[in-house]
Amino acid sequence: MHKEFMMGNEAIALGAMAAGVNLVAGYPGTPSTEVLETIAKRNPGNVYVEWSINEKAGMEVAAGAAYAGARTLVTMKQVGLNVASDPLMSLEYIGVKGGMVVLVADDPGPISSQTEQDTRTFGMFSKVPVFDPCSVSDAYEMIQEAFEVSEKYGTPVIFRATTRVDHGYEALEIKDPEEYVKNVPEGFVKDPSRWVIFPKLSVKNHALIEKRNVELADVFSEYSRNVILKEKQPCRKGIATHGANFGYIQDACKERNLRILRVATPFPFPEKLAREFLEGLDEVLCVEELDPVIERALIYVCGKYGLNVKIRGKKTGDIPPSGENTLEIVDAAIARMVGEQKAPKEDAQAAPPALPVRPPVLCAGCPHRASFYAVKVAMKGQKTIYCGDIGCYTLGNAQPLDMCDTCLCMGAGIGIAQGVSHTEPDTKCFAFVGDSTFFASGITETINAFYNQADLTLVILDNSTTAMTGHQPHPGTGRTVMGQAVEKVNMEKVLRAIGLEIVETIDPLDHKLSVETVKRVAAAPGVKAIIFRSPCIALTKPVGRLAVDPDKCIACGKCIRELGCPALILGEDGKKAKIDTSLCTGCTLCEQLCPVSAISGGSKNDTAKEGKANE
Repeated sequence: MHKEFMMGNEAIALGAMAAGVNLVAGYPGTPSTEVLETIAKRNPGNVYVEWSINEKAGMEVAAGAAYAGARTLVTMKQVGLNVASDPLMSLEYIGVKGGMVVLVADDPGPISSQTEQDTRTFGMFSKVPVFDPCSVSDAYEMIQEAFEVSEKYGTPVIFRATTRVDHGYEALEIKDPEEYVKNVPEGFVKDPSRWVIFPKLSVKNHALIEKRNVELADVFSEYSRNVILKEKQPCRKGIATHGANFGYIQDACKERNLRILRVATPFPFPEKLAREFLEGLDEVLCVEELDPVIERALIYVCGKYGLNVKIRGKKTGDIPPSGENTLEIVDAAIARMVGEQKAPKEDAQAAPPALPVRPPVLCAGCPHRASFYAVKVAMKGQKTIYCGDIGCYTLGNAQPLDMCDTCLCMGAGIGIAQGVSHTEPDTKCFAFVGDSTFFASGITETINAFYNQADLTLVILDNSTTAMTGHQPHPGTGRTVMGQAVEKVNMEKVLRAIGLEIVETIDPLDHKLSVETVKRVAAAPGVKAIIFRSPCIALTKPVGRLAVDPDKCIACGKCIRELGCPALILGEDGKKAKIDTSLCTGCTLCEQLCPVSAISGGSKNDTAKEGKANE
């Protein structure tokens, strides 16, 4: 054993390796990404690791290995579970031979997600056991226990961490590699009666699952991480909580006399332990994120056993029904329950000033800005819809670009554009998708559009990485997370194989040619594609900086007003443009737009001079 200071996701990864994980698959998504990356980085050499093209693929790869007796881990964020739910729902009926943990990182807030889904609720729906860690050290130990439960009961289990656990830090004792469990898979044993899902098998296994979950509820009532913290002296009030909220409760109750129940396995719910907790209480406050899972379960226990306990929480308005909890929210809710009248402290300092607002923005020099702007200029005056997608390019919705009219989920922009094209034939429909998202979920939608004769322009923003989640490789990069050099999947060939006859590839930083290409391609009928290919500026470091000649600048503001590049600012006179050289990447887009050639010096000067555009 040795001690390390680490992030929660790193602790989860090392805990999985300590448990003898043989295979790890997943798809990047904040706040889950670092789990798989840590295993790839600290791989002892006997773990297969892959970034799958999406969560469904990752779930199926992990299931196959678990069929063969491997211990497997599949990682994703909460919206990724939607993609993986198809195999998971059936997998619960089939079961596994090796231990299989489904790491789902929930994002209360949400801080970086489309939704505030609570995976505890999904666990109940899918009948899959759920583990819910409360801290970094807790996560490290609990994921090892999750593998044991999964293997013992032949079921996948969900490990539901949240942002505050995933991205929290703690110093903890961890095992050395020689202390890791050595799991040697038996191999796949053919048995159609076990591995081939048919209605007869599903009916039989459903009954077994229900019986098993009743047993697990009793097992979890004895599980050491489901715990009752006794009050200092007899009282009639209690708190029930879970996850990161347990830390808030511990802080808020240091000087308060309350009984506390910490639920580490929300499903199957530890009913016997909950009944013991409720005995002798008059009132319980449930503090949880995001759904009232514990609250509903305690109401059920009270009804089943005839306990006259008032259960408070989200359903009663004591805890906010959505959003992330904070220590302040929790402390105030407890104070209301116990009837405290909090007087303001005499020495209380004035509230600090509000932090300046810093909205998310495309990086200076981001090729996506050039792509959006080229389409905007080319389609000026025409009735259009710009359907966006999940990635850095969602930021194209911000002014002054205003080039993202819709955004739903990964790959959906292509489908939405199809729907509009069939409903409004006079609308020019564009669907923007990133290179990673195209491989994850865009290919199917493109086939659907082509087969059903939609009229739209697919724009693939290819910056040769999965940029928003930390620059992970994908099938178009020619490398894997394990460092292997592999053949790139050629997007142009994929599109032409589908049947698209018009597939154009262009550098978006050549503005004039980009505009001409968009005009020509968009005018053609049917499904056609433009691939704007230019590397992510965060990976390709700049070799030049642009500068504004103040003597030439006429203070028209076009560069600032139309591009919204953070490197373009007003000079000291408040009128003429100036370039912040600490941000500028020398992409030359503003140089190509300047009507009086007042900007020069970029790293792509030749392109800028050839493609000068004075729209």
